[in-house]
Amino acid sequence: MRMATFNILHGRSVHDGEVRLDRLIESIKELDADVLALQEVDLAQSRSSMADLTAVAAEAMGAVSHRFVAAISGTPGATWMAATGTEQPGSAAYGIALLSRFPVLNWQVLRLPRIPFRFPMYLQEPRKVLTIKEEPRAAMVARLETPLGPMTVANTHLSFVPGWNRAQLRRLVRDVRGFAGPHVLMGDLNMTPPTARRTSGLRPLAAATTFPAGEPTRQLDHILTNDPSLRGVEVSTPQLAISDHRPLVVEVSKA
Repeated sequence: MRMATFNILHGRSVHDGEVRLDRLIESIKELDADVLALQEVDLAQSRSSMADLTAVAAEAMGAVSHRFVAAISGTPGATWMAATGTEQPGSAAYGIALLSRFPVLNWQVLRLPRIPFRFPMYLQEPRKVLTIKEEPRAAMVARLETPLGPMTVANTHLSFVPGWNRAQLRRLVRDVRGFAGPHVLMGDLNMTPPTARRTSGLRPLAAATTFPAGEPTRQLDHILTNDPSLRGVEVSTPQLAISDHRPLVVEVSKA
């Protein structure tokens, strides 16, 4: 079973700054994933041709089940508010998606703790202190019927604020424990592998640098599990035509 997590940067290329759906489609086809976790996904945004990027990706990979969950309602960098799940269908949103070639028995959305106020933070780009309004964060949890047996898979995109992302991860792991095991956690955790392992108590199925896409020096994207029988082999991080991240891809088998 091939699993992948990919922060798609709403389908944008860092080389020319353009969002082209054909590039997204080709990238998803190249991944050839059976279970795919996506982050930074647009819905009905002008910058991405008003497309439903989750649906575009689902068709490209041949998914039989897929869900998008909005973290924010509105437009990133412009006018937005925290998504509640009660937004009008087709309204502009931005969030995460989970896609599967295997049947999904049920879906669950989890809302993660958020810093409720603006705060100053030094950013390496543009190398100065800025006042940050942190985006809300969410997780999508699905119970899948897979060739390796039933499993619960969660996808998330955690805060880039050190410490706060660890609090979100602890909350997420606690909540996911309430679902039937085994568990696999995928996504852009915005933390290093040692921090992810120590905070979650989960072990990696894949280890490789994924950011920045051109010459990766850090692993921000993770696929973790609590199942000792699962094994990750043939790990890859292909450089694709979109995003500032590389996807993390792994073939998963059972011992």
